[in-house]
Amino acid sequence: MADDAEIESTMLRLVAERGPGKTCCPSEVARALGGLHPEGWGPLMQPVRRVAVRLTKEGRIAILRKGKPVDPDDFRGIYRLGPVPEQG
Repeated sequence: MADDAEIESTMLRLVAERGPGKTCCPSEVARALGGLHPEGWGPLMQPVRRVAVRLTKEGRIAILRKGKPVDPDDFRGIYRLGPVPEQG
């Protein structure tokens, strides 16, 4: 199984590839590491979430629900990963 460093680099790469205003699904990160079959990527979903929370707290990505950033310590349900919104 992929370690946190592999998950982090894959997550940051996918978010960067999408560019400003675009997001990716956490399952895309898991699939990139675990393959197309659920047996491979399914077990990676919790580690992907854990890394996403850490990177959000570090200000490196954003966790979004319905297009809006959420508190990384208190979110539920379907979420997306994107670049940190620019402050303006």
